[in-house]
Amino acid sequence: MATKVNVKTTRNAASYDISIGRGSLKNAGEWAKSVMPGSSGRAAIISNRKVFGLYGNAVKKSLENAGFEPHVQLIGDGERFKNLRTLEDTLRFLSGSKFTRTDSIVALGGGVVGDLAGFAASVYLRGIDLLQVPTTLLSMIDSSVGGKTGVNSSFGKNLIGAFYQPRGVLIDTNTLLTLPEREVTAGFCEAVKQGAISDRSLLDKTAKILGQLEGRRLHERLGEDSFSENFARFLAAQISFKARIVAGDERESVAKTDARSRKILNFGHTFGHALEKVTNYRYFRHGEAVGHGIRFAAALSKNLELIGQNEVELLNDVVRRAGSLPSLGSIDPSEIFATFKYDKKMINDSLQWILLEGIGKPVIFSHAKIRQAVLAASFKEITRS
Repeated sequence: MATKVNVKTTRNAASYDISIGRGSLKNAGEWAKSVMPGSSGRAAIISNRKVFGLYGNAVKKSLENAGFEPHVQLIGDGERFKNLRTLEDTLRFLSGSKFTRTDSIVALGGGVVGDLAGFAASVYLRGIDLLQVPTTLLSMIDSSVGGKTGVNSSFGKNLIGAFYQPRGVLIDTNTLLTLPEREVTAGFCEAVKQGAISDRSLLDKTAKILGQLEGRRLHERLGEDSFSENFARFLAAQISFKARIVAGDERESVAKTDARSRKILNFGHTFGHALEKVTNYRYFRHGEAVGHGIRFAAALSKNLELIGQNEVELLNDVVRRAGSLPSLGSIDPSEIFATFKYDKKMINDSLQWILLEGIGKPVIFSHAKIRQAVLAASFKEITRS
């Protein structure tokens, strides 16, 4: 039995459902017809070689059985392939396959695939239908929800993109059975981020799931019915939180600066995006960089006297439970700080940090109010702990 979470959007009073279940990929075609009534034209499956090798044929066959004409475009695996060149190749593929406004794109993969395919859907012929089929934990709870799409460039991460909502999101938790351990850690770091800015209840749910995994791999526990059911509820809670934020601030309004602003979802991301950029998107998984970003933002919040040491230790503990993160030993902090000027969270020439006044109490804090010495001290703290 699938669990559904509804995402309300402001554009044309539209909304869409996120369906969470086990083994649902085999019914992807019927699901696609249900969320796009009357549509049975061409469907471009955008994926990468690894994911398509695992799940692509099942999705393709299901689409064919439902009356769609599937076409397949495989992109490179990793953040460094989320760029304008890959976007152009994808648009050329759509044009060469004679896609029209009545056709659709199916994004089958993690966040890179979802962001790239979503952006392609938003600009090709000024917009065609998009279906998100995330296959990583991080993309299930974050990047497939809310309509942010985009690509990276030489001057920063996700600075080129669009808000473009899918017609639906299909989550098959069985895809997590093949997820590499580093991707599991990356996904849980994103879950910790959402727990930190939501409320203590969501953070506690995240810590509890991580506690149940102590010494066990996620794919081992997902084979147990009771854990699998609990995990589906955990996913639904994570997705519901983000859906509420998106409903209230779909396009991340510049003017909105309270704790319900969509900007709060960037907690841990300013430092995390900088880590990814200075290492050319090759050293960290996105969620791993966010894990370090959570630790940095917590230390910075403490050094600005917004939170106490106990809350810093709590967040550090839950991040540690998510899994080991790549070392920061070779990272030059001056390079990190230099990248902040290219962050998309700049408003009126000042970077806007998302910090904490407590668990579940995010605050938007101007970079102009933070001394360089405080940034340096916060970096030093997380490299020695």
